[in-house]
Amino acid sequence: MKKLKKRWIVLGIMGTFILLLWVNNTNLFTEKTGTYKLLAHRGLAQTFDISKVEADTNTAEIIYEPEHEYLENTIASMKMAFEYGADVIEFDVVRTKDSQLAVFHDIELSMITDGEGAITNYTMDELKKLDVGYGYTADGGKTFPFRGKGVGLMPELTEVLATFPDKDLLIHLQNGDLETAKILWTYLDNMSADRLAQITIYGDDDGLTYLREQNSSIRVLSRKRLESALLQYELLGWTGYIPKELNNMEIHIPLNYAKYLWGWPNKFVERMKSVNTRVVIVEGNGKWSEGFDTLESLDKIPQGFSGYVWTNRIDVISGN
Repeated sequence: MKKLKKRWIVLGIMGTFILLLWVNNTNLFTEKTGTYKLLAHRGLAQTFDISKVEADTNTAEIIYEPEHEYLENTIASMKMAFEYGADVIEFDVVRTKDSQLAVFHDIELSMITDGEGAITNYTMDELKKLDVGYGYTADGGKTFPFRGKGVGLMPELTEVLATFPDKDLLIHLQNGDLETAKILWTYLDNMSADRLAQITIYGDDDGLTYLREQNSSIRVLSRKRLESALLQYELLGWTGYIPKELNNMEIHIPLNYAKYLWGWPNKFVERMKSVNTRVVIVEGNGKWSEGFDTLESLDKIPQGFSGYVWTNRIDVISGN
């Protein structure tokens, strides 16, 4: 009888634990009528076959036959992305020789422009003379459909902030070192709290640590921070506990891996919202900025997901 009683006590404890685990992480009682928001990668840009990309690939040389006239990281491409319904625009910044921040993805200018060398060796005035459409080709270099059409289209960060004073922006510190972060802070320092809440920065951890020291609530993302925070969440999140490291962040999660997070999808998103953290899902394994770029890919998004969806083709998926 004593052994039987002990067995029932053990089973009762285990059952209670399983019940608490389920209650803490089930989506049964969460809102399932929410709608996701769209995050447009580099505005509206030319796209390419992700499967052909390696670490040293110049993607401008492997674009698909152009379906539109817009070039990444330009004011026009951002305006069009917002017109298509983007909730957030992602763009890249690189520091210049005269300590400004050029909106441009590649450290090496010859990747897409008619310039050569590192962008940090040029002043912003010099960069404005370059053609950011120069290197695009869809047929192995036989034709260059945007050559001559991108002269003067490389923006400086001030232009983006002035053009979109009330829009959510995701800024990628492309050479995200401490010096670049210090320059960026001169742009952000005088922003109101409401405006700064619309800005998210991602890049290397050194620069982001500096920005956090200037403002503890600024939303940031780095690979190192993300891995550390999610590891702690996997260990303790089943209790409903949210590690401090997950506060004031943006987290990018490949959809295939997201299902392993406690409370995924809706309860997890709700938890992150409660600590000013934005949840963004990406396609594939997350290595090469794969997006939800087709109508078919949207079918994979969980019902009621109210986070953000990364896309390279806002023109294709908007309104669906």
